[in-house]
Amino acid sequence: MNPLFHSVLLALALATPNAAPRPAQTPAIDFPKASPAASIKDQVGLATIEIDYSRPSMKGRKVFGGLVPFGEVWRTGANEATKITFGAEVTFGGQLVPAGTYGLFTIPDEKEWTVILNKVPGQWGAYSYDAKNDLLRVKATPSRLSEPLETFQISVGEMKDDGANFTLAWESTRVSIKVHSDVTKVLVPQITAAMKAEGKKPYFPSAMFYYEHGLDLKQALAWMEEALKEQPDAVWMVYRKGLIQAKAGDKAGAMATAKQALALAEKAGGSIGAEYKHLCEALIANVK
Repeated sequence: MNPLFHSVLLALALATPNAAPRPAQTPAIDFPKASPAASIKDQVGLATIEIDYSRPSMKGRKVFGGLVPFGEVWRTGANEATKITFGAEVTFGGQLVPAGTYGLFTIPDEKEWTVILNKVPGQWGAYSYDAKNDLLRVKATPSRLSEPLETFQISVGEMKDDGANFTLAWESTRVSIKVHSDVTKVLVPQITAAMKAEGKKPYFPSAMFYYEHGLDLKQALAWMEEALKEQPDAVWMVYRKGLIQAKAGDKAGAMATAKQALALAEKAGGSIGAEYKHLCEALIANVK
């Protein structure tokens, strides 16, 4: 057969629509997750805390003592075991935790929970959990929620500049663990070094840090005086000088400073004047 004629026949055969049509591809469906993933990030003192977990819901089921049996290790959520990351050293329930990422497990019970930080994060469920890898275990007493909580929730709240409460809540149960970041241990050496260095000194924030943490109040007052040399009419600084004096037990000094701040507040007027007028009057009443 002529090669050219053969090529033409082949092209015509291919062009003939005699093949069965391909079936349409089934469209992908994005169903809602039974236990959606959640992530929270908070700052406790100088440490960031990140928590990655899944949030199951009650859906009419009994949770603790039912869906989640008492006395057994729980992944503390759903799907992959909950992960918690500390960006700096903290204490968790009074026990030291180095910076790092940990698996969070719990053993719920009616009158006492065991909260566990395990050195192997990223486990699926608690199926391969091994107590040999525990960093620590903390005991906690559960409390009862005023209203049922449909979906499991982890939160970091009741914040202070050196600590917070880490809380698990679901159904009618709430469990909290205190997390503490030792900001004094970290910041006092840094403040000392900054005061010895060349350049502008952090007088005001250092004075307030010492005041708020009950450290050397005489030193705090000296730093506040230095800060006021740079801004003598700063009503917020003058008022806080009075707070330091009051905490140090110098009522007469605090009274004089509060009256000075009150005069500055009245002169300032506006919303800031009204705010500090109220604060100064409260300080005066407190040191009378």
